[in-house]
Amino acid sequence: MTEPTSRYPQNAAQTGMKLVIILGLVSLFADMTYESARSISGPFMALLGASATVVGIVAGAGELLGYGLRYFSGRWADQSHRYWLLTGLGYAVNLLAIPLMALAGRWEIAAGLLVLERIGKAIRTPARDAILSHATQSMGRGWGFGLHRAMDQTGAMLGPLLMSGILAYRGNYHAAFAVLLVPALLALGALALGPVFYPKPQDLEVKLVRANVQGQTRTFWLYLAGAALLAAGYVDFPLMAFHFKKVGVANDMWIPVFYAAAMGAEAVFAPAIGKWFDRRGMTALIIISLLAAGFAPLVFLGDSNLIWAGMALWGLGLAAQESAMKAAIADMAPPERRGEAYGVFNMGYGLAWFAGSALMGLLYDHALGSLIAFSVGSQLLAIPFLLWVRHRMKTRA
Repeated sequence: MTEPTSRYPQNAAQTGMKLVIILGLVSLFADMTYESARSISGPFMALLGASATVVGIVAGAGELLGYGLRYFSGRWADQSHRYWLLTGLGYAVNLLAIPLMALAGRWEIAAGLLVLERIGKAIRTPARDAILSHATQSMGRGWGFGLHRAMDQTGAMLGPLLMSGILAYRGNYHAAFAVLLVPALLALGALALGPVFYPKPQDLEVKLVRANVQGQTRTFWLYLAGAALLAAGYVDFPLMAFHFKKVGVANDMWIPVFYAAAMGAEAVFAPAIGKWFDRRGMTALIIISLLAAGFAPLVFLGDSNLIWAGMALWGLGLAAQESAMKAAIADMAPPERRGEAYGVFNMGYGLAWFAGSALMGLLYDHALGSLIAFSVGSQLLAIPFLLWVRHRMKTRA
């Protein structure tokens, strides 16, 4: 008997929506776990005796490994077709490393767990994004990725606020990390539903495209170049927080609130941007990238009122990069190479972000104006690449 082309209901949009919601719940609880840890790991490492140099090296090494390994995990996902296995393995490592921080009595142990958490994220991200690309084809990829990002960032906003409350009540970092076992287990529990109901998420692709066995397309590489320029010019929040503290524009209590507000703005913007992307394609991403490029002058030169506006633009740009930008990749790579495409994209994007962040840290110490010029200029340089990609996609269509 011939196996049917799809084991799922004909209403693929509704089926895909259910899978997106499952993955959204996973991301919500996962972000509550590791974004909480990111918000307090620096002071915790210092408490254990680590220097500022050590904290910076650990964070940088974790990000380099976390992005550099994504190419290999993406290739592995495509070759093995074990998308759920890689996603589950990555989330388990990613999440369980965090509550184990509660047992760390030395900074070396805490550092190892923080790096392990980033490695877990590298393992699961390309496979997870490939699953999302399959689930969102019929419902609209921009809308699907945007909805997922909104749920993701809701957790990213709630987690640091939870840590703030626990530290205010208990004043104990070990207790705060121990509490994070709860959202970690909730995320893994939600993830377990995925392979039960959707063992082959690629079956949700109702219109398969012939695989490009020669590699990724020229359009994809142009797109990656534009995305890398955007990433290089995007300032990390820790550097902005450092600036807020240095110039006294906000006291310690308000600095996490700026970050939480940006995460909240991203959660609100992402679904709307995704819907707009489904209607207008690359035009939507280009317009938002132009708007978001103005965040640096507002954040670094403005008073507290302008900083709120700058953080809103920063969140707007992140929302586009994590929803519409990832959704577009699915139209540039065939299903058989989707994991590799996301792996390559995430690796290139992340390495560009790391390099840009390191350079802007140096520029901040020498001339604030040069940091702002680099941030804005790098993002504006990305626009011609995105316009070129838009032209090629319209020509192909």
